This record gives sequence, C-alpha cells and structure tokens, in this order.
Amino acid sequence: MADSLRSPTKEKTGNKAPATGVSPDSASSNEPARVVFNEDGRVVFATPGFMTLSGHDSAQLPNMSFGALFTFNDTEEAFHTGGMFSMARSGTSDSSRLISSLREGSHDVTIGTTQETMQFDRIDLPDGRTFVVASVGAAALSPDENFFRQIAEAEAKAKADCKQDQDCVQKISKDTPESELRHFLNMSHDLLSTSDSSGHFRRINAAFNTVLGYSDTELYQMTFMDIVHPDDKPQVRNAMSALMYDDASQEQLVDFEARLMARDGSTHWMEWRHQRSGDVIYSVGRDATAFKGNEETLRQQELMLREAQSIGHMGHWRWLVGANDLQWSDEIYNIFGVTRETFVPALDAVNRMAHKRDVGRLLQAFQRAIIEQNDYDMEFRITRPNGEMRYIRCEGRCEHDSNDEVIALFGIMQDVTERTINEQNLTEAKEAAERAYAAKSQFLANMSHELRTPLNAIIGFSEMMQRQLLGPIGSDRYLDYIAGIRESGEHLLDLISDILDMSKIEAGKYELDLEELNLAKVIRLAIHMMEGRATEAKIHMSTEIANEDLHVVADRRALMQILLNLMSNSVKFTEPSGAVRIECIEREDYVSIKVHDNGIGIPANMLKNITRPFEQAASHYTRKHEGTGLGLSITKELVEMHGGSLHIDSTVGVGTTVTIRLPYNAYEALKNKE
Repeated sequence: MADSLRSPTKEKTGNKAPATGVSPDSASSNEPARVVFNEDGRVVFATPGFMTLSGHDSAQLPNMSFGALFTFNDTEEAFHTGGMFSMARSGTSDSSRLISSLREGSHDVTIGTTQETMQFDRIDLPDGRTFVVASVGAAALSPDENFFRQIAEAEAKAKADCKQDQDCVQKISKDTPESELRHFLNMSHDLLSTSDSSGHFRRINAAFNTVLGYSDTELYQMTFMDIVHPDDKPQVRNAMSALMYDDASQEQLVDFEARLMARDGSTHWMEWRHQRSGDVIYSVGRDATAFKGNEETLRQQELMLREAQSIGHMGHWRWLVGANDLQWSDEIYNIFGVTRETFVPALDAVNRMAHKRDVGRLLQAFQRAIIEQNDYDMEFRITRPNGEMRYIRCEGRCEHDSNDEVIALFGIMQDVTERTINEQNLTEAKEAAERAYAAKSQFLANMSHELRTPLNAIIGFSEMMQRQLLGPIGSDRYLDYIAGIRESGEHLLDLISDILDMSKIEAGKYELDLEELNLAKVIRLAIHMMEGRATEAKIHMSTEIANEDLHVVADRRALMQILLNLMSNSVKFTEPSGAVRIECIEREDYVSIKVHDNGIGIPANMLKNITRPFEQAASHYTRKHEGTGLGLSITKELVEMHGGSLHIDSTVGVGTTVTIRLPYNAYEALKNKE
C-alpha cells in the first residue's frame, strides 16, 4: 500500500505529460503537491509534495478520508448540499458524500495547520470510475491516457493492499496468541478501538459492530470523525486534533461526550476516553444513551416538581437528627423570603425567624416525633426579613435505620398565609353575622311583645265601639271608620304574631307541647275558622278524610297554625269561584295532609325559595296580596320540628298542592332522629 502512495513509474510512451506539470516521475522537484481520491473519498495517490504539506508519510496516508484531510473555509461555496456538517447520513461515509457533492474549482482549505488554496478536479476514467484530484497552485487538469492508467494502477494496488491487510487481521485473530486478547475485548460492552494518527480504525471489538451496525470492512475504511454526529464534530475535531498532532498530549487521557451515528441513522450518546501512544490512538466508549434518556426524564420530573411546589407554595425539607443544618428545596427559600446565596438553612436560623410564641411548639414537635416515632403536623408563624408575617404548615415523617431508630425527620412546609387569613376573616364575619342575627331576633321578639299590648287594646275598644255596647254613636260613618281601625289592628297583630313566632323558632325558643289529639277534628276546626274568609272571597272549601278517628301525637297549637297558614294562602291566591280541598291520607310511616287549590300557582323558578323567610312568589303577587312572606317559612319550620317534611307542587294558572308529611308520633320520630 505504501508503494501506491508514490508516483507511478514513467512509462516509455509517446503520450504527452499532463499540462498541469504532473510528471510520471515522482522524484521530479517540479511536481506540485497533489493528492487523488476515489469515489469513496479515500486517498489512492499522493505526491511527496503533498506528504510534506499534510505532515503525513506514506504509512499514514493509505485510505485516509477526504473529510479527515481537508477543512473547507467556506463549506457553502465548496459543496452543493450546504456544507459538510449539515449533510444527513444514510449508511455511507461522510467522505463519500463530500466527494459526490464537491464543486470543482479553486477553494481555500486547511490541511493540518496550513492554509492553502487548492484546485479540485473531477476525473472520469474510460471504465466509468471517477476520481477527484486536489492540487496546490495548479490550473485545471487536462489529464491524458498515461495519467488515467497511473491512477487506475494506483487504486488497484491500494485495494489489493487493503484486502491483504484485512486478510492478515483475520488470520491473526484466528491463528495467533493475539486472538486471546481479541476474545477479551469482544466480551466488553464498551466500544474499544485503536486508530492511527489520521483517525483511521485499525482494530475494533464486537461491541462496535453491535452498537453501530457497521461491519469490520466498513469501519476499517472510515475514520472516527466519519461516525461523529454533525452537531458534535467541531468540538470532537478540536479534541482529536490536539490528541493527534500535539506531542505534549502523549500518554494524556482525553475525555468527552459525543453522539455517534449508527449505520441505520440512529443516534447514540457515548462517553469517550482517548489516549495516544506513539502513532496509535486507543479509544474506549461507553454507550450512555439510556443514561442520557434517564437523565432527561429526571430533569423533566425535577422541573415538574419545582413547578408544582411553586404553584402550591410548598417545599420539602430533611433534618438529620443531632445536626443543626437543614436541607431545603428551592420553594422553602421563597416561602421564608430568603435566597440560597445569603441564607443557610439551619434550626437556629428557623428559630430566629419563627414567632417567639411558636418556637417552643416547633421544638417540642420535633422532639416528640423522635421520642414517639410518630408523624406530626403543626402550624407556626415566621417573620420574613422584610418584616412580613407568614403562616407556615409543617408536616413531618420519621426516617428509620435498620434498627428502627429515628435517624432523620423529613417532610413538607407550605405557606398557608392566604388560607389562614381567609379563615380568620370568615370566622370573624360569621361571628359578626351571628351577633347581628341574635340582636335582630332579640329586637323583634321584644318589639313584638311591646306592640301586641297596645294593639290588643285598640282592637278590643274598636270592637266595643263597633257593636255600640255603651250606647249609639250617632253617625254611620263613624261605624265604618271603627271597622277599618279594627281590621287594620287585627292584620297588624297577625303580622307581629308571625314575626314573633319566626323569631322564637330562629332563636331556638319555640317549644312543642306534644299531646295525643284527633287529627280529623283539628282539620275540621281549622276549616271552620277559615269559612268566613273563604265565603267573603267566594271560595268553596271541602275535605276528604277517610278516618275520622285518626289520632296523632303533635302540638295542637302548632298543627292548627300549620293548617291555617296553608288554607289562608290557598284562599288568598285563588280567584273568586275557585275551590280549596283538604285531603288527609294514612300512609305506613306517616300521615299525609294535602291542601289543593286551583289558584294562580307559583312560578317554577320560585319554588325553591318560597319557603325562605320574607320570600314571596313574585313582585306583582306581593302588590296584590298583603303579607310578611313568613307563612310558608313558619309552616315548614313547624313541620320539621315535628320530624316531618313539606313539599310544594305548583303550575302557574293551574293551581298549587302543598303536602305535609307528619309522623304518627312526633315524640318517637324526634327521639329516633337524635
């Protein structure tokens, strides 16, 4: 192979020497620095001048690649595909692609450490093969038949030498003691190789083939740079150049990470360690692809954890028992209003920032957790360096050793300032509302009693005057006025009575006086009391009671008030000539009393609110019908105090049915409910 790197001997032919000055005699001093590459991008011919220029001798140049020898100053100008480091791989070497995409002409290149302007020409032989000739300071080639023959012979000699070298390697691996070393190397999962100073592989182990998918033949025709990922080539080239050409790097280890391109186009992250000894470079590569993937996954998880802790204002911590220092996550620094650069997390530092009333509780919680070996949680206050107070929730767990002894505490700290302040505000608002409500109820109760007394007098005296019990009054108009006074007083007394009853119920002072009573008689008495008003409103009232001897345990006055309120509403909201029907039905566990009417009905959107205090069906109803809006609310409360329930079904323009379900024995129902 070495002989092929010298110029072929001059044939005695009549052919004219090439115009470029390439002499068939390699010893010619006028011969320019010139090198020839085949279609694979490998050196097949070089002049002594090029050997001197490149710094490589005849033992180093065989099969060196195009990409390993030249660095183009302007790759966009030199190549069709946009530069030697932007071309994708598809199973062939980079040098082959560079040769195929090279633009013919003059280009500025770097050879080793020398800057040169070289002429690149593509030569096509009659047999279809193509070569690229690179010459320093020469015009475009006009090769003749003699030159073609010299190049063809040189390439044939190079291929023969290459095959002989490979056969030799295979023979050594089988028939010599060196095969023992190769067996050991093949047992390693790491990628092991030796290269010459130009970067060409001399020896590889089986892991190279397994990981990258190249055969031995392919790898022996490549350099280390040929399999490096394009994005990593600049840094790798710098490291490898220093290793190959700097004598000071002898015996030194060079470590770096780089991606390799496999034959199928996949990428492998590798951790590399190189060392040069003489003209041999020893390389060890460990596949770090899985590690890199795990590293990226871990990085993403850590990022998600930090983001989650930031959103939740929560961080994690760990304390080794007996130590002063604490381990904190970044978010706890934010919670305490300090920075990692200016603050050292420690028990003393936390105690200084904690509220003086909480320091003791904090230390006791730690001590109790260690002694009792129990988990714990607590809240304490801190004062940030800017004077702001924050509320911190701390939750901890115990970490045990093999002897089940507590060796550390760990857990989370969360900033709960906003939540705590909101809870305090809600508590204060609730207490204020309860005080106001109690005051209102007390005021209504007192005022109701105060108003009842004069109203009773007004109603009583107006009734005496209306009946002229002490003699005639004189004018009939006075009798009309007196009737109006009495009716207004009675109406006002009904309103005040409703308010008083509601106040008692809300204050929890309304007590039931339970007794056994005949339900049918109570219903008929209530109907009798409503007949006068129903007759005036031209409303027909009827009843359906199957069992006249039905007895229940209830409060007589409350039950009467329930019935009167329901009947009164039915009469009030039913047009003249309408009807109100009271139905009493016995069920297995309760008695059902239904009050039906064919009145104006209640809108569906108001049904859920109609039983609230001071609520009425709609504004236009309230204008036509007077009342406090407490009737149904009081009725519902009284029914529920008996352990029963109230249900309303209504359709506007059709009518309303109010159903109350009462237990047969209110005492037993309330006892079971408790």
